[in-house]
Amino acid sequence: MTISPDVIAELVQKHYDALPAKRKPTIRGNGLREWVPLAGIVAQDKNDELWCLSIATGMKCLPSSKVAQAQGNLLHDWHAEVLVIRAFNRFVLDECKILAQGGSSKFLRRRTIGEIKNSQIGKIEKDISWHGQSFTWKEDIFLHMYCSEAPCGDASMELIMASQEDATPWDLPPEFLPNNTTASPTLPGRAYFSHLGITRRKPARPDAPPTLSKSCSDKLALHQLTSLLSSTTALLVSPNHVYIHTLILPLSRYSAVACHRAFSVSPGGRMSCLAHLTSNTKGGYAFHPFAVATTTSEFAFSQKQAKEEAGAAGIAPSNLALAWTLSGLEEATLGGVLQGRKQSAADARGASFASRRKLWGLAVEIVGLLSTSPLPPLLQDIRPEEGEGEIEVEIGKALGAKTYGEMKGSSLLEARRRVKEEARVEALKGWVRNLGDEYFHL
Repeated sequence: MTISPDVIAELVQKHYDALPAKRKPTIRGNGLREWVPLAGIVAQDKNDELWCLSIATGMKCLPSSKVAQAQGNLLHDWHAEVLVIRAFNRFVLDECKILAQGGSSKFLRRRTIGEIKNSQIGKIEKDISWHGQSFTWKEDIFLHMYCSEAPCGDASMELIMASQEDATPWDLPPEFLPNNTTASPTLPGRAYFSHLGITRRKPARPDAPPTLSKSCSDKLALHQLTSLLSSTTALLVSPNHVYIHTLILPLSRYSAVACHRAFSVSPGGRMSCLAHLTSNTKGGYAFHPFAVATTTSEFAFSQKQAKEEAGAAGIAPSNLALAWTLSGLEEATLGGVLQGRKQSAADARGASFASRRKLWGLAVEIVGLLSTSPLPPLLQDIRPEEGEGEIEVEIGKALGAKTYGEMKGSSLLEARRRVKEEARVEALKGWVRNLGDEYFHL
């Protein structure tokens, strides 16, 4: 890459530093110094100009027993790496809305009718060829992701092993034994840390309620196939070009062996069985492996920094999560809802701007602007009148589903579902879907 990883890491940290102190970890009354992971998504253009598009902090997730109560209003997973991607999706939709209203964007553009037809828009046949989104990310803008900690799960297992007083491998239960062919592995968290290359759930304290949220390593590995777009955003924006180009980690929290195993499509990587998908572009999806680079820049509230500054006083993870976008959105959440709201209420007033409900509602608003408003003068010269509006009607039917689950089940997203399923079956074995929050409606 032409830009130093340090520059990207420092840009994310600079935006975080500018945020109010109330959004950041504190020193508790008992002297414990709080720490929190930070993640950021940065865009780079052909002239090496950089923009920080979204940042997030956080390190917890919703217990599986509460998912059914979420109603699209509670975040399921607010680990920084996951929340920053949700915030990025909100940024992308905000840019789509600006374009739909006749404005301009540095990062996205409208697709022409000819461009969409050339990408095989049409009925969903056996070749799963629908690729009719109204917008696309600009081809000459790359995306980088910075994380202040190693992603939980497979990419950090060597670091966990190294931190143990006794790193002797634990005994494995029968379902994890190499010769087992009948038992179905469950999702371990930190348990059986010496068993590598497997899908894991989010780690937690032993006394914490169980969760089915997959580790950040597993989710980032999957994003190499599905792009950074959520299902909702992928109905409006082509997945082409919306893939992570570089994942940047602190040198102090980097294991080359672990990252290769967790993310790589080359021999020795668990994604190697998906190498054939690097040339498969059905629906715009393909395997786009990211490079992993390191930075010597340390985040002020990282676990490492907190330990060095706390000394004998000790450290504690922050309960607060933060999300910010270049669009001007900024919020703090606690327990998956806006700070100050009750998780038990699970109503729309407490919903994050990156929640399922808010993203879906914004997408519906955008397709309404596209299909009912006359084309602005800015776009009339690049989109022919013939076929105008037909694409938006098709997308509008998908987004206008009765429930969130029906929307995600749209035939327009079949290519996305297929590539996800192949990844889960072949590479991310043991993946258990975190279901229960699909039945709400707008």
